[in-house]
Amino acid sequence: MKRLLPIVICLILGNIACAQQIDRPKLVVGIVIDQMRWDYLYRYYDRYDENGGFKRFLNNGFTCDNTFVPYAPTVTACGHACIYTGSVPAINGITGNIWYDNDLRKSVYCTEDDAVHTVGSKTEAGKQSPRNLLTTTIGDELKLATNFRAKVFGVAIKDRGSILPAGHTADGAYWFDYKVGKWVTSDYYMKALPSWAAGFDAPKMIDSYYKEGWKLLYPANTYLQSTEDDQPFESKVFGANATKFPYKLDEYVGNNYSAFLSTPFGNTLAADFAKQLVINEKLGTDSITDLLALSFSSPDYIGHAFGPNSVEVEDNYLRLDKTLGEFLDFLDEQIGKDQYTVFLSADHAVAHIPSFAAQKNIPSGYINFVSVIDSLNNVLRPKYRKEKTIVALTNYQVSIDQDVLNNNKINVDELKATIITALQKMPGVDRAFDIDRINQIALPHKMEEMFANGYNPHRSGQIQIVLRPQWLEGFTGGGTSHGLWNPYDSHIPLLWAGWGIKKGKSTREVYMTDISATLAALLHIQMPNGCIGKVIEEVIR
Repeated sequence: MKRLLPIVICLILGNIACAQQIDRPKLVVGIVIDQMRWDYLYRYYDRYDENGGFKRFLNNGFTCDNTFVPYAPTVTACGHACIYTGSVPAINGITGNIWYDNDLRKSVYCTEDDAVHTVGSKTEAGKQSPRNLLTTTIGDELKLATNFRAKVFGVAIKDRGSILPAGHTADGAYWFDYKVGKWVTSDYYMKALPSWAAGFDAPKMIDSYYKEGWKLLYPANTYLQSTEDDQPFESKVFGANATKFPYKLDEYVGNNYSAFLSTPFGNTLAADFAKQLVINEKLGTDSITDLLALSFSSPDYIGHAFGPNSVEVEDNYLRLDKTLGEFLDFLDEQIGKDQYTVFLSADHAVAHIPSFAAQKNIPSGYINFVSVIDSLNNVLRPKYRKEKTIVALTNYQVSIDQDVLNNNKINVDELKATIITALQKMPGVDRAFDIDRINQIALPHKMEEMFANGYNPHRSGQIQIVLRPQWLEGFTGGGTSHGLWNPYDSHIPLLWAGWGIKKGKSTREVYMTDISATLAALLHIQMPNGCIGKVIEEVIR
C-alpha cells in the first residue's frame, strides 16, 4: 500500500493539472476576403454549393449580419490591420495603403521597410515588414500568452494582406512576387525560404491556369444576378479586345505572372500555398494553439475592374465558394473537425460603378483628384509663393506642406478656409472640413466617429473631403473603387464556425474591431494593446 501511495498521488495531481488546463482550439484560421460586400452572402446564396464554404458558415456556424467598418478610409491595409488588432487607424497608425507622413514629409507605403531585404527572389518585393504598425495583433498576443510557443503565419497574394494580420512576432508572412512568379517573404522573418516554400512551383500552376483560360463555371444564361456581359464601363484588364467570357489567357504562358491576379485562380493559388504551410509547419498538431491569417486578394482585383453587378464578380464568388469548401475539407482532415476555430470577414466592401449607377438613374459620378490638386495649387501659388502648397491628396484627405503650416507669418486658418471653399465648389464634393475642428462640424454622429477613428495626426491630412453618395475618385479606364464611409464600402460579412462557436445569427450592429476582442475571449488571452472592440458574446459557446 505504501508503494502505491506515490503513484496514486501522482495520478491525482496529474488529473488536477489536466482539469486546470485552459481549453483552446488547436488552430485559429482567419479568412479575409479582399473586397467583399455583405450582400454577396445572400445575393448568390441559391447558387452556392451545399458543400461549399459560404453555406457551411451560414448554416452551421454563427453569422453577424450587421458588421461594419468603424472608420474611414475603408481600404485594404486599414481593414487587415483593424481585424487583427481590434484597433483603428487613429491608434494603430495604418491610415491607408499609402499615406503622406507629416514627420517624414513624404508618401509612405503601409508596409515598406528599407531596412529589410527580399527572401525568395532578387526583386524589391520583399522590402516589407510590419514595423509601421503601431500596435500588437491577436497573433502577437497569442505568442505572448504561450511564451512564444504558438506558431503564427500570414498568407496573401498582397504583401499588406499577409504582413499586417500576422503581426510583429509572427513566424512568417508570405506574399506573391508577380514579377517572377514566386512566393516571397523578407529577412524580417527569416534568412531563407523553407524548402517547401522554395519548392512551391507557382509558375507551373499559373501556366496551367492560363492554358485553361477563364470560362464561366455554369451556362451564361444562369447568371441572372448580373448585368449582361461586355459593358463599356468595365476595365479591359486582359487587353482591349478581351471584353467578355470566355477569356483566353494562353498568350500569357511563361511571360506574365500578374494577369492571373484578376481571375479566380489567384484564390486557388493562395489556398494551395496555405495548405502546404499548414502541413509543413505542422500547425495545429500539438497542445499549443496556432494561428493562420489567410487573405484572398483576387476578389479585389476583379471587383475593381468589373464592378459588383458583373458576371465576372458573380463567377468569382461561385468559384471562391468551392475553393473555401475545399479548404475547410482540408482543415477537417488535417486538424480534425471541430478542433479549429475559423472566422471569415472582409477588409472592406465596394461601390457600384458610377456609370452603371447612372444608367439606372442613381445619382453618381467621378472626381479627378489629380486635377483637384493642380487646381488648388494654382489658386494658392500667388499668395503663398510655394510651387506646391498641397503636397498630397490621399485617403480623401488634403495634406498641406509642413513648412507652410509651421510658418508663423501665415494665417493657417485662412489657408485652410481657402482650400475648403475651393473644394466645396467642385462637383461631387458634399463637404470639406478642417479635421482639427471635426467636433464643430454638423455631421451625423456615425460619420463623425468614422472620420475621427481614421485620423492620425502624424499620418493623415489636415482637411477631410466627403463625397456625395456613389461618387468616386475617377477611374478613366473604367471600373470602381472603395474607401468611403458609406454602407456600400463599410458593411462587411462576419461569419464564425468550428471549435467554441455557437450556431446562430445576430442582426445586432457590431464592428470590425470586435473580431480580435472576441478571439481573445475565446482563447482566454489578453486582447491586442490598442484594441477598442467588444466581445460579441452571442458567438461564443
